[in-house]
Amino acid sequence: MTALIKKLYASDVVRYVFFGGCTTLVNLVSFFLMRQAGVQRDLANVISIILAILFAYVVNSKFVFQDKCETLKDHIRPFCKFVGARGVTMVIEVAGVWFFAEIIHMNDMAGKFITQFVVLALNYIFSKFLVFTSGRKS
Repeated sequence: MTALIKKLYASDVVRYVFFGGCTTLVNLVSFFLMRQAGVQRDLANVISIILAILFAYVVNSKFVFQDKCETLKDHIRPFCKFVGARGVTMVIEVAGVWFFAEIIHMNDMAGKFITQFVVLALNYIFSKFLVFTSGRKS
């Protein structure tokens, strides 16, 4: 069993799916809690995405792509690239939730859940090929 876990952990795709799931939970739970507290939908959506972006940078850098950044200065460039890429998917996510809620008349939580599949795939592609492209551990 330990060998299987180590083999699975060796794959950045498996690590990304696991930590992407954790990031999605941060996003969905914070959105849900803010909506329950009466925060307006679009504001709750943007705040929940920002919280998820900050969480995702840490886990993607450290665990998924195993970047070798050791100092705060080392993190500046990949963090800026990460935030830029996530900004693109944030626009897609906000527009997707709006579309499902306003045009399709779907529950906003259900619309947010559906958009997560597109966002998760795009975030992996951006992170793998644009953000964490150097300084990986061997």
